[in-house]
Amino acid sequence: MSSGHEEKLMLGKPVAASVIEQLASEIPGFAGKHRPPRLTVIIVGEDPASQVYVGMKVKTARKCGIDSDLIELPATTSEEELLGRLDLLNEDVGIDGILVQMPLPDHIDQQKVIEGISPDKDVDGLHPFNIGRLAADNPRLVPCTPLGITVMMDHYGIETSGKHAVIVGRSLLVGKPMALLLAMKAEGGNATVTICHSRTFDMASITRTADILIAAVGRPKMITGDMVKEGVAVIDVGINRVEDDSAKKGYRLVGDVDFETVAPKASLITPVPRGVGPMTVAMLMKNTYLAARMALGADDDGEPR
Repeated sequence: MSSGHEEKLMLGKPVAASVIEQLASEIPGFAGKHRPPRLTVIIVGEDPASQVYVGMKVKTARKCGIDSDLIELPATTSEEELLGRLDLLNEDVGIDGILVQMPLPDHIDQQKVIEGISPDKDVDGLHPFNIGRLAADNPRLVPCTPLGITVMMDHYGIETSGKHAVIVGRSLLVGKPMALLLAMKAEGGNATVTICHSRTFDMASITRTADILIAAVGRPKMITGDMVKEGVAVIDVGINRVEDDSAKKGYRLVGDVDFETVAPKASLITPVPRGVGPMTVAMLMKNTYLAARMALGADDDGEPR
Protein backbone atom coordinates (compact mmCIF):
# COMPACT_ATOMS: atom_id res chain seq x y z
CA MET A 1 0.00 0.00 0.00
CA SER A 2 1.57 3.25 -1.08
CA SER A 3 1.91 6.21 1.23
CA GLY A 4 0.53 9.65 0.45
CA HIS A 5 -3.11 8.94 1.34
CA GLU A 6 -2.83 8.96 5.15
CA GLU A 7 -5.23 11.91 5.50
CA LYS A 8 -7.93 9.86 3.70
CA LEU A 9 -7.59 6.71 5.80
CA MET A 10 -10.41 5.48 8.02
CA LEU A 11 -8.64 3.32 10.59
CA GLY A 12 -10.71 0.89 12.61
CA LYS A 13 -8.34 0.42 15.55
CA PRO A 14 -8.75 3.84 17.24
CA VAL A 15 -12.54 3.74 16.83
CA ALA A 16 -12.73 0.17 18.18
CA ALA A 17 -10.43 1.15 21.07
CA SER A 18 -12.78 3.97 22.09
CA VAL A 19 -15.77 1.56 22.05
CA ILE A 20 -13.86 -0.98 24.16
CA GLU A 21 -12.72 1.77 26.56
CA GLN A 22 -16.33 2.89 26.99
CA LEU A 23 -17.45 -0.69 27.70
CA ALA A 24 -14.56 -1.22 30.15
CA SER A 25 -15.71 1.86 32.08
CA GLU A 26 -19.41 0.84 32.14
CA ILE A 27 -19.33 -2.92 32.67
CA PRO A 28 -17.74 -3.00 36.18
CA GLY A 29 -20.65 -0.91 37.54
CA PHE A 30 -23.15 -3.23 35.86
CA ALA A 31 -21.29 -6.30 37.13
CA GLY A 32 -21.32 -4.90 40.67
CA LYS A 33 -25.13 -4.64 40.64
CA HIS A 34 -25.75 -7.90 38.75
CA ARG A 35 -22.84 -10.03 37.50
CA PRO A 36 -20.32 -9.71 34.65
CA PRO A 37 -21.73 -10.37 31.15
CA ARG A 38 -20.70 -13.81 29.90
CA LEU A 39 -19.83 -14.88 26.36
CA THR A 40 -19.36 -18.47 25.21
CA VAL A 41 -17.42 -19.02 21.99
CA ILE A 42 -17.47 -22.38 20.17
CA ILE A 43 -14.88 -23.36 17.59
CA VAL A 44 -15.22 -26.59 15.59
CA GLY A 45 -12.02 -27.92 14.03
CA GLU A 46 -8.57 -26.39 13.81
CA ASP A 47 -8.76 -23.73 11.09
CA PRO A 48 -5.72 -21.50 11.84
CA ALA A 49 -7.44 -18.23 10.87
CA SER A 50 -10.47 -19.09 13.02
CA GLN A 51 -8.21 -19.85 15.99
CA VAL A 52 -6.58 -16.42 15.64
CA TYR A 53 -9.99 -14.68 15.51
CA VAL A 54 -11.31 -16.63 18.49
CA GLY A 55 -8.20 -15.79 20.54
CA MET A 56 -8.69 -12.12 19.72
CA LYS A 57 -12.35 -12.23 20.82
CA VAL A 58 -11.58 -13.93 24.14
CA LYS A 59 -8.73 -11.45 24.87
CA THR A 60 -10.91 -8.43 24.04
CA ALA A 61 -13.73 -9.75 26.24
CA ARG A 62 -11.34 -9.89 29.18
CA LYS A 63 -10.27 -6.30 28.50
CA CYS A 64 -13.93 -5.17 28.65
CA GLY A 65 -14.75 -7.02 31.87
CA ILE A 66 -16.76 -9.71 30.09
CA ASP A 67 -16.34 -13.30 31.29
CA SER A 68 -15.73 -15.69 28.41
CA ASP A 69 -15.59 -19.44 27.86
CA LEU A 70 -14.01 -21.15 24.88
CA ILE A 71 -15.38 -24.53 23.81
CA GLU A 72 -13.08 -26.29 21.34
CA LEU A 73 -14.69 -29.20 19.49
CA PRO A 74 -13.01 -31.60 17.02
CA ALA A 75 -13.72 -31.28 13.29
CA THR A 76 -15.48 -34.66 13.48
CA THR A 77 -18.22 -33.22 15.73
CA SER A 78 -21.62 -34.04 14.21
CA GLU A 79 -24.27 -31.45 13.46
CA GLU A 80 -26.54 -33.15 16.01
CA GLU A 81 -23.85 -32.93 18.73
CA LEU A 82 -23.26 -29.24 18.05
CA LEU A 83 -27.00 -28.42 18.08
CA GLY A 84 -27.34 -30.38 21.32
CA ARG A 85 -24.52 -28.34 22.88
CA LEU A 86 -26.28 -25.14 21.77
CA ASP A 87 -29.52 -26.29 23.44
CA LEU A 88 -27.68 -26.63 26.77
CA LEU A 89 -26.08 -23.19 26.40
CA ASN A 90 -29.43 -21.62 25.48
CA GLU A 91 -30.89 -22.96 28.74
CA ASP A 92 -27.97 -21.74 30.90
CA VAL A 93 -29.14 -18.47 32.49
CA GLY A 94 -25.55 -17.60 33.37
CA ILE A 95 -24.61 -17.23 29.67
CA ASP A 96 -25.60 -14.04 27.84
CA GLY A 97 -23.97 -14.48 24.44
CA ILE A 98 -23.22 -17.51 22.25
CA LEU A 99 -20.96 -17.30 19.22
CA VAL A 100 -20.12 -20.17 16.89
CA GLN A 101 -17.01 -19.32 14.89
CA MET A 102 -17.49 -19.67 11.14
CA PRO A 103 -16.67 -21.35 8.82
CA LEU A 104 -17.88 -24.73 10.04
CA PRO A 105 -16.83 -28.13 8.64
CA ASP A 106 -18.71 -29.00 5.42
CA HIS A 107 -20.92 -31.65 7.05
CA ILE A 108 -22.53 -29.06 9.38
CA ASP A 109 -25.33 -26.83 8.04
CA GLN A 110 -24.33 -23.27 8.95
CA GLN A 111 -27.89 -21.93 8.76
CA LYS A 112 -29.19 -24.64 11.12
CA VAL A 113 -26.51 -23.64 13.62
CA ILE A 114 -27.39 -19.95 13.35
CA GLU A 115 -31.05 -20.82 13.97
CA GLY A 116 -30.05 -23.15 16.83
CA ILE A 117 -28.85 -20.19 18.93
CA SER A 118 -31.47 -18.43 21.04
CA PRO A 119 -32.27 -15.00 19.46
CA ASP A 120 -31.67 -13.47 22.92
CA LYS A 121 -28.09 -14.83 22.97
CA ASP A 122 -27.36 -14.36 19.26
CA VAL A 123 -24.54 -11.82 19.65
CA ASP A 124 -23.59 -12.28 15.98
CA GLY A 125 -27.05 -10.88 15.14
CA LEU A 126 -27.65 -13.43 12.37
CA HIS A 127 -30.73 -15.29 13.66
CA PRO A 128 -33.78 -14.72 11.39
CA PHE A 129 -35.58 -13.16 14.37
CA ASN A 130 -32.88 -10.49 14.79
CA ILE A 131 -32.58 -9.90 11.04
CA GLY A 132 -36.38 -9.50 10.99
CA ARG A 133 -36.24 -6.93 13.79
CA LEU A 134 -33.66 -5.01 11.77
CA ALA A 135 -35.84 -5.16 8.64
CA ALA A 136 -38.77 -3.83 10.71
CA ASP A 137 -36.74 -0.75 11.77
CA ASN A 138 -36.68 -2.08 15.33
CA PRO A 139 -33.18 -3.52 15.71
CA ARG A 140 -31.94 -5.33 18.77
CA LEU A 141 -28.85 -7.50 18.24
CA VAL A 142 -27.39 -6.34 14.89
CA PRO A 143 -24.74 -8.22 12.82
CA CYS A 144 -21.34 -7.09 14.08
CA THR A 145 -19.55 -6.04 10.87
CA PRO A 146 -22.38 -3.86 9.45
CA LEU A 147 -22.94 -2.34 12.90
CA GLY A 148 -19.22 -1.60 13.18
CA ILE A 149 -19.25 0.07 9.76
CA THR A 150 -22.07 2.41 10.81
CA VAL A 151 -20.18 3.36 14.00
CA MET A 152 -17.03 3.95 11.95
CA MET A 153 -18.83 6.09 9.36
CA ASP A 154 -20.35 8.20 12.13
CA HIS A 155 -16.91 8.65 13.74
CA TYR A 156 -15.41 9.86 10.46
CA GLY A 157 -18.36 12.16 9.71
CA ILE A 158 -19.79 10.33 6.69
CA GLU A 159 -23.32 11.62 6.10
CA THR A 160 -25.72 8.91 4.93
CA SER A 161 -29.05 10.73 4.72
CA GLY A 162 -30.08 11.23 1.08
CA LYS A 163 -26.81 9.74 -0.19
CA HIS A 164 -26.52 6.89 -2.68
CA ALA A 165 -24.91 3.90 -0.98
CA VAL A 166 -23.83 1.02 -3.21
CA ILE A 167 -23.06 -2.33 -1.57
CA VAL A 168 -21.16 -4.92 -3.58
CA GLY A 169 -22.08 -8.29 -2.07
CA ARG A 170 -25.35 -9.74 -0.76
CA SER A 171 -24.28 -12.05 2.07
CA LEU A 172 -26.29 -12.46 5.24
CA LEU A 173 -23.14 -11.58 7.17
CA VAL A 174 -22.54 -8.15 5.62
CA GLY A 175 -24.35 -7.14 2.42
CA LYS A 176 -28.02 -7.63 3.32
CA PRO A 177 -27.93 -6.31 6.92
CA MET A 178 -25.74 -3.39 5.77
CA ALA A 179 -28.42 -2.44 3.25
CA LEU A 180 -31.10 -2.60 5.95
CA LEU A 181 -29.08 -0.40 8.33
CA LEU A 182 -28.37 2.23 5.66
CA ALA A 183 -32.03 2.34 4.59
CA MET A 184 -33.41 2.63 8.14
CA LYS A 185 -35.49 5.65 9.14
CA ALA A 186 -32.90 6.68 11.71
CA GLU A 187 -29.64 8.52 12.16
CA GLY A 188 -26.93 6.73 10.20
CA GLY A 189 -29.61 5.57 7.74
CA ASN A 190 -31.97 7.28 5.29
CA ALA A 191 -29.69 6.45 2.36
CA THR A 192 -30.78 5.31 -1.09
CA VAL A 193 -29.33 1.81 -1.27
CA THR A 194 -28.36 -0.36 -4.24
CA ILE A 195 -27.00 -3.90 -3.88
CA CYS A 196 -24.73 -5.25 -6.62
CA HIS A 197 -23.67 -8.90 -6.91
CA SER A 198 -22.29 -11.51 -9.29
CA ARG A 199 -25.36 -11.33 -11.55
CA THR A 200 -25.38 -7.53 -11.84
CA PHE A 201 -25.05 -6.26 -15.42
CA ASP A 202 -22.54 -3.45 -16.00
CA MET A 203 -21.67 -3.07 -12.34
CA ALA A 204 -19.25 -0.20 -12.99
CA SER A 205 -22.09 2.01 -14.25
CA ILE A 206 -23.76 1.60 -10.84
CA THR A 207 -20.68 1.84 -8.60
CA ARG A 208 -19.70 5.09 -10.38
CA THR A 209 -22.89 6.70 -9.00
CA ALA A 210 -22.05 5.81 -5.36
CA ASP A 211 -21.47 8.48 -2.74
CA ILE A 212 -20.67 5.63 -0.35
CA LEU A 213 -19.29 2.34 -1.67
CA ILE A 214 -19.10 -0.77 0.53
CA ALA A 215 -17.24 -3.72 -0.96
CA ALA A 216 -17.96 -7.09 0.68
CA VAL A 217 -17.66 -9.71 -2.03
CA GLY A 218 -14.44 -11.64 -1.28
CA ARG A 219 -12.67 -11.00 -4.60
CA PRO A 220 -9.21 -9.39 -4.45
CA LYS A 221 -9.00 -5.86 -5.92
CA MET A 222 -12.32 -6.24 -7.74
CA ILE A 223 -13.22 -2.54 -7.40
CA THR A 224 -10.82 -0.45 -9.47
CA GLY A 225 -10.30 3.28 -9.90
CA ASP A 226 -12.36 3.49 -13.10
CA MET A 227 -15.37 2.11 -11.18
CA VAL A 228 -15.71 5.00 -8.71
CA LYS A 229 -16.37 8.72 -8.89
CA GLU A 230 -14.34 11.54 -7.33
CA GLY A 231 -15.10 12.12 -3.65
CA VAL A 232 -16.59 8.70 -2.90
CA ALA A 233 -16.27 7.27 0.64
CA VAL A 234 -15.06 3.67 0.36
CA ILE A 235 -15.41 0.91 2.97
CA ASP A 236 -13.52 -2.25 2.06
CA VAL A 237 -14.72 -5.29 4.02
CA GLY A 238 -12.75 -7.84 2.00
CA ILE A 239 -9.80 -9.73 3.47
CA ASN A 240 -8.16 -11.83 0.75
CA ARG A 241 -4.85 -13.70 0.84
CA VAL A 242 -2.80 -13.31 -2.31
CA GLU A 243 0.50 -15.05 -2.94
CA ASP A 244 3.54 -12.81 -2.58
CA ASP A 245 7.02 -14.34 -2.59
CA SER A 246 8.51 -11.11 -1.24
CA ALA A 247 6.33 -11.30 1.90
CA LYS A 248 7.64 -13.08 4.99
CA LYS A 249 4.63 -15.44 5.15
CA GLY A 250 4.54 -15.97 1.39
CA TYR A 251 1.28 -14.04 1.06
CA ARG A 252 -0.19 -10.64 1.83
CA LEU A 253 -3.68 -9.45 2.68
CA VAL A 254 -5.58 -7.30 0.21
CA GLY A 255 -9.13 -6.04 0.12
CA ASP A 256 -11.89 -6.18 -2.47
CA VAL A 257 -10.83 -2.67 -3.50
CA ASP A 258 -7.71 -1.90 -5.54
CA PHE A 259 -6.37 0.65 -3.06
CA GLU A 260 -3.70 2.06 -5.38
CA THR A 261 -6.17 3.17 -8.07
CA VAL A 262 -9.21 3.96 -5.88
CA ALA A 263 -7.57 5.95 -3.05
CA PRO A 264 -6.60 8.94 -5.27
CA LYS A 265 -10.29 9.48 -6.12
CA ALA A 266 -11.76 8.73 -2.68
CA SER A 267 -12.51 11.32 0.00
CA LEU A 268 -12.13 8.63 2.65
CA ILE A 269 -11.13 4.96 2.40
CA THR A 270 -10.50 2.04 4.75
CA PRO A 271 -7.19 0.21 4.31
CA VAL A 272 -6.83 -3.59 4.44
CA PRO A 273 -5.72 -4.62 6.99
CA ARG A 274 -6.31 -1.99 9.76
CA GLY A 275 -9.76 -1.00 8.52
CA VAL A 276 -13.06 -2.66 9.34
CA GLY A 277 -11.66 -5.76 11.13
CA PRO A 278 -11.19 -4.31 14.65
CA MET A 279 -14.75 -2.90 14.57
CA THR A 280 -16.30 -6.36 14.22
CA VAL A 281 -14.76 -7.57 17.49
CA ALA A 282 -15.69 -4.34 19.31
CA MET A 283 -19.34 -4.71 18.22
CA LEU A 284 -19.38 -8.32 19.42
CA MET A 285 -18.50 -7.01 22.89
CA LYS A 286 -21.16 -4.31 22.63
CA ASN A 287 -23.77 -6.92 21.66
CA THR A 288 -22.74 -9.20 24.55
CA TYR A 289 -23.21 -6.33 27.01
CA LEU A 290 -26.59 -5.51 25.45
CA ALA A 291 -27.65 -9.18 25.67
CA ALA A 292 -26.66 -9.23 29.36
CA ARG A 293 -28.67 -6.08 30.08
CA MET A 294 -31.70 -7.56 28.32
CA ALA A 295 -31.35 -10.91 30.12
CA LEU A 296 -31.10 -9.26 33.52
CA GLY A 297 -33.91 -6.77 32.86
CA ALA A 298 -31.60 -3.79 33.23
CA ASP A 299 -31.81 -0.54 31.28
CA ASP A 300 -28.87 1.22 29.68
CA ASP A 301 -27.60 2.39 33.08
CA GLY A 302 -27.60 -1.11 34.48
CA GLU A 303 -30.55 -0.36 36.75
CA PRO A 304 -33.28 -2.99 37.09
CA ARG A 305 -36.48 -2.18 35.24
